[in-house]
Formats: sequence, structure tokens, C-alpha cells
Amino acid sequence: MSKIEILAPVGSEEMLRAAVFSGADAVYLGFSGFNARTGAGNFDADSLKEAVRFCHARGVAVHVALNTTVYGGELAGLADAVRAVAASGADAVICQDLAVAKLIGDIAPQLPRHGSTQMSVHTLQGALELKELGFARVVLARELSLPEVEHITKHCGIETECFVHGALCMCVSGQCYMSAFLGGRSGNRGSCAGPCRLPFEANSLPEGKPGRLHHLSLKDNSVIDKLDKLQAIGVASAKIEGRLRTPEYVAAAVSACLAGREGRAYDRDLLKNAFSRSGFTSGYLDGKIDGTMFGVRSEADAELTRKTLPALRELYRRERSRVPVEMKIEIEEGGEKLTVTDGTNKAFAYGDAEPQPARTDPTESLSRSLSKTGGTPFSAEKIDVEMDGGPWFVPGSAINELRREALDALLKKRETLRPWPVNEVELPPLPLRTLPPHRTLRARFERWEQVPEQALSGVEYLILPIAQADCVPREWREKTLLELPRVMFGALEEDTARRIAATQDAGFAGYEVSNIAHLRLCRSLPMTGGFGLNVTNNLAAQYYADLGLRSVLILPEVKDSDISTIAPTRDGKPVPTGVITYGHMPLMVTRACPLQNIHDCAHCDKTGLLTDRKAKKFPVRCGLGVRTIYNPVPIYMGDKPGALTVDYGVAYFTLESREEAAAILDSIRQHAPFEGEFTRGLYFKGTN
Repeated sequence: MSKIEILAPVGSEEMLRAAVFSGADAVYLGFSGFNARTGAGNFDADSLKEAVRFCHARGVAVHVALNTTVYGGELAGLADAVRAVAASGADAVICQDLAVAKLIGDIAPQLPRHGSTQMSVHTLQGALELKELGFARVVLARELSLPEVEHITKHCGIETECFVHGALCMCVSGQCYMSAFLGGRSGNRGSCAGPCRLPFEANSLPEGKPGRLHHLSLKDNSVIDKLDKLQAIGVASAKIEGRLRTPEYVAAAVSACLAGREGRAYDRDLLKNAFSRSGFTSGYLDGKIDGTMFGVRSEADAELTRKTLPALRELYRRERSRVPVEMKIEIEEGGEKLTVTDGTNKAFAYGDAEPQPARTDPTESLSRSLSKTGGTPFSAEKIDVEMDGGPWFVPGSAINELRREALDALLKKRETLRPWPVNEVELPPLPLRTLPPHRTLRARFERWEQVPEQALSGVEYLILPIAQADCVPREWREKTLLELPRVMFGALEEDTARRIAATQDAGFAGYEVSNIAHLRLCRSLPMTGGFGLNVTNNLAAQYYADLGLRSVLILPEVKDSDISTIAPTRDGKPVPTGVITYGHMPLMVTRACPLQNIHDCAHCDKTGLLTDRKAKKFPVRCGLGVRTIYNPVPIYMGDKPGALTVDYGVAYFTLESREEAAAILDSIRQHAPFEGEFTRGLYFKGTN
């Protein structure tokens, strides 16, 4: 059984030292401009090289996060970032956007790619699809239970990585649009403002009264005591979350993980004091998802952290000796020679101390002096002493100097960068779309009962969840796309596969896919792309078109000017693109339930409201094992038919009654203004 890798977060140079000195096997850090923590101290081309030198000299791997969505105008900068990572010789790139994956494959095909947790991979078929796309590892969604992790790990054929300690997003990573829609700071772009840490109260409150309780804030995850179990089922890497935290936090988590990996006890209180939100939760991995998972960072927590910092600094004050070396000292009448090797590199040091005849055999004292490698990355595993014509006496100070000189020389050799080979790749110019002469409308409904009688009038396609397929009359099916669930925890992936098999010859127009797993489930069937794929640039849109998508819905975070540069083709013909022109945007999809803060599932009708600190009420709906939290204010673009250069718009109905849906469809068809409060979303202002 191979040891599970302990992977530590790095958001600054001091954090890097803390992670490495405290014993991490690998670190992950962000490349400036393209990673999911823009607030961290990220690395540029030069500082990344220095970080790789430092880590590789000590046998520590470096994973570079390029894990944001990318806009068209940033692709040239992204290509430069990929070249910089390749030049550094870093061990892997963590990516979310398929445009990043594509550029790595084109520019530095040997550079390993890891699928970020923001790819929302939480099923076996998703992991298998990543393997097929050339990924070496998948970072699994945090929401999975141990049996679910085991099922994916044992059958996916690539490495799996699991979060074992640190903050939990409320929403499935990659599917959160709350920060973007409420404040213009996109989580998918690395600028999440952390709205789930603000007050959102699930209790029923009178109109105008602000929420005060934190019913979207989860405690930090900590499953370090289950590291031996994750190792036993074959998980390759145990990931600590926290690039925005402190060096002391990293050292505490790494030290605990080293103990947990070996099944040893660790100081849980020390770990809690380093940072917690009134304790930890292991609810997801344990499969016990309930109200005990929620917590906030209190002043008492912060005070404990302040008091604990000096003790935590001791964890990384001295370097951990971890690189095994063999030493051979040769002494003869004229002087001394020390050879050290790590098995690959060799270094030498020559002494000019005049050896003196010894009265007793000095082998043991020489070995003792040479083994004193503390404060260096090296530990002496084997020491040979050879004397020609001896025994000889050499002063301890001379031996110590030889040891220092040889180990310094070995460290320098180990610091040599080994860049990945790169290909010359020229990016195609960005396409600039013009407004198509005819634009169509698609109407998506949550339930068949919402569908108005005249729904097909002037509508290109209806879109309905696949679970509603049996409700659709046969004569409507050729104009109906079946939407697959964005999130498929538990048995839902198998259930979805059965439903696809049962409907593929039933006359439907095709399937709307919103997760990378769907590409595999619908192989060779007609597919269209939903917003859950997070398409923000032409390179990704083209990648999906090449994988078989017949149309692509652009993520509603993308600005009008960037939308106009997305124009995929297939077999020389344009692949239609679309946007949401009406709808209460699903801001979050969650496996934990905010309503469990006030009652259990037995006393719930699967609906609720969250009231924020400004007294706005966010609808919550439960179904298919997840909760969806909707924006209370709908997007409306029906009165601006030519504002966005796309082929179709989607009226995305969720909370509306049949009558409301009919009226809104009429307004869109007539390009009429919207009655009531609405938003243009991010189409004209964009995100950070």
C-alpha cells in the first residue's frame, strides 16, 4: 500500500517554508492571475522557479493552481502562464477550465494535469471522463462519503485527491454563483467574497426584518483521524485547504496529518486552536449530513488562535531531515574526502586537515559526527568509513566542515530545475461574432405542471429534467431536450444512466448536459451544453463542440463583449451559443441543508426561505439529494433582443406557476419590459 501524499496549501513564501519544514510531501500554490485564491500571495514566473528549487531540493512536489474560468482576452496571458509553469519544472497543474487543459495539452503535453475540485467531479463517470481527456488526477468534491470516495478511487484508473482539513464551501465547488451575482466577485474567478459566512437565516421572519443567524456557514472539515482509511482505499493525496490562512495553521495541519497517516494520536485541540469555526465536522465523509455541520468563527476562537501561535511556530522552526543520503569518508595520510549521494546526485568535499595517527579506532566517532545532519533536509541512512594506513584521527570540527560542504553541494545539485518540453503554439485570433439574423427561444421548466398549453408557440425547444420525461406527450418530444441533474450524489448517477437508456429511443430531441460526467453518460447521443459547464471562452466552447455538443449555453457571469468572442464550429458550421434571458439564477446547489438549522427532514416540505442581512428572501428548494438556493430577483433580457450576440436565449423557469410562465414567455416574445423587480445580471458589468 503506497503512502497517501500530504498536500499543503501555500499562499506566501513563509507558508512555503512552514509547509515544507513541518513535513508536507507536496504543496500547491497559485500562479498570479489564474487561480482560485486571488487574495493569496501568489507566484509569478521567477518566484515559482525559486519555490520549485526549494521544494525539489527537499523531495517535495509542487502543484500549480491555474484553476479559474478564463475570458477570451486572457488566453494569451494564460498561454504564457502555462509556459512559465513548464519552465519551472513543477510537478502538475490543477485546472478547472477545459481551455486551460487544452492549452497545457498543446504547449506542454508531458506536464501532468489535475482536475480541480471546481470541475465538480463527484461521480465515477466524471472521473473516467477526466481520465479519457488525459488528466492524471481528479480532486474529488468535498461532499462525498467514504464509500463514494472508495467507489470512484477503485474504478476510475487515475489518482484521486481528497480534502482532509480546512474550510468547507456551502455550495458544490464550481457551481456557486452567489458571490458573482450579489457583488460581482466570482468564485470561479478566484475572488469569492464569502457570502455564505454572512447572515442568512432559515427561520421564518416578518417582511423587512433582516436575518441575523448564519445558516449557510459550515464548520471546517477535519477527517485527519480517517487518513489511514483513505490511504487503505487507495486515495493518492490528502489535501489541506487554506491558501489564505497562516504559516502556523499549515504547520499544525501538516503535523496532524503526519500522525493521522500513521494512525497515531495528534493534538486535536492544538489543531482546533490554530483555526476552527467552533469546532470541526466530518459529516460528509461519515455520511451524516445534519445541522451539527454548521458553525461560525467566534471571537473566542480567534482569541485561542492568538494565544496558540507561539507554540505553533515551533512546529516549523527547524527543518525536518527527510532526504535519505549515503556517506562515505575516505581518510589517508594526505587528507580526507567525503562523498554523499541521494541515489541520483553525488557531491564531494575534500579536507586539508593533516590526519594524525589514532590510538583507538575512530570509526564510531566519525560516524556520529557525520550523522549530525539536523537543520538540513538530509538524514544519513548509511555511513562508510575507509582508512588507508590508519587508524587516523581527524578533529571533529574538520569532519563537521566536510559534512556541511558536501551537503551544501548536494543541495545545490538537487535544486537544478528540470523544465518540461514545450511546443511552439500560436493561438488563433479571437472570433468576433455578429448578431445572427434569426435568434430562437428555448424554455426550461422545473416540472411539467409549469408548462403552458401554448409553450411551443415560437419556442425552438422545451427543456425539462429527465425525471419529467414520462409526462411529455409524444408529439412534443422532438422539440424537448431532457436536462440531466447538475449534481448526482449517491445512487443518482446510476439512476440517471437508467433514465438515459430508457429515453434515448423515445423520440426526444436530445439531452442537456451540465457536468463533465454527462459527456460520458450521453456518448454518441445528441447533447447540448448547460450553464453548469461554466463555459466562458471560445477555446472551452470549441473543446465541448469537438466532444459532441450541438449547442452551448454560456455562463451568465460572462460580459457582453466577451460573449461576442465565443463562436465554436463543427465540420465548418457554426455551433449555436445561448444565454439565459430570463430566470431566477440558481446561486448555490448544496448537499448540506441550511433548513436543518431549524428542523429535520421529517418536518420539512422541501421548501424554505433564507433571509439575508438586508432582509432579502432567497428561495430554497430541495430535491434529488440536494438543495438549490435561488436569486430572489430574476434576470430579464426579453426587452433587449439584440443586446447579446448569441443564437438563442433560454427562459429558465424554476419557481414560477404555469400562469406566470405563460405571461413571461409572452413578454419575451413581444420584447416587452418586465413587470416588477429584475436584474440584467452580469451581462453588462461582468465580474472582477
